[in-house]
Amino acid sequence: MGFDLFFFIFIEEWFGNLIFLVTLDLLDITVYNLSDMDKRKNKETIIEVARKIFAFYGYKKATLDEIASATGMGKSSIYYYFSCKEDVFRAVIETEAEIMTNKLQEAISNAKDPIEKFRQYVITRMEVVDALTNYYQAIHNDFLLHMDFVKKMRENYDQQEVALLKNIFLEGTEKGLFRIEDEELASLAVTTALKGLEVPMMADKNEKSPELRLERILHMLSYGIVKREIH
Repeated sequence: MGFDLFFFIFIEEWFGNLIFLVTLDLLDITVYNLSDMDKRKNKETIIEVARKIFAFYGYKKATLDEIASATGMGKSSIYYYFSCKEDVFRAVIETEAEIMTNKLQEAISNAKDPIEKFRQYVITRMEVVDALTNYYQAIHNDFLLHMDFVKKMRENYDQQEVALLKNIFLEGTEKGLFRIEDEELASLAVTTALKGLEVPMMADKNEKSPELRLERILHMLSYGIVKREIH
């Protein structure tokens, strides 16, 4: 390679890198000039838009370009807040997990007794899982298991669900409302049953009365748990 050609390539690459660095510098100046509140709002906007994109396309087909376009931000701005698509998906799952936990806690806290708590838990859980498409994907799609945070999220999800149900069952047993010999085993059995029912519930979107199906499911789960008076 001649000296002139080498020099030309070096200059071309140097200017290319310079333009790239200047672009990044301009981006950093713009972002760094934002207030902490604006940065937080931007990040929340990205997460909310990403929830819709991932829910529509699924994790595998969704792209950062689509998320950036839907937010009205440049792709480089997305990279300021998140390192990659997996990082965005993690934030989406954490957001939806928090929604799930808050909804369940609210439903239980508003119930007057353990029987009503159990009823509200089952109904709220099935309704919220149906609404949180990305959370549902993370729970059931084995393709996502290569992500360490998904595996950890599933483990936390199982532990929290068993713990919540166990507390309801313990309270009900202590008050003489439930007839349960092993509250933890009963909690595991109920969570397993609910997971098995999620797939047909999610698949049949055209069902006219999902509330009726939930009530029937609840009745089946409650049979043998709620203590009946013998006259």
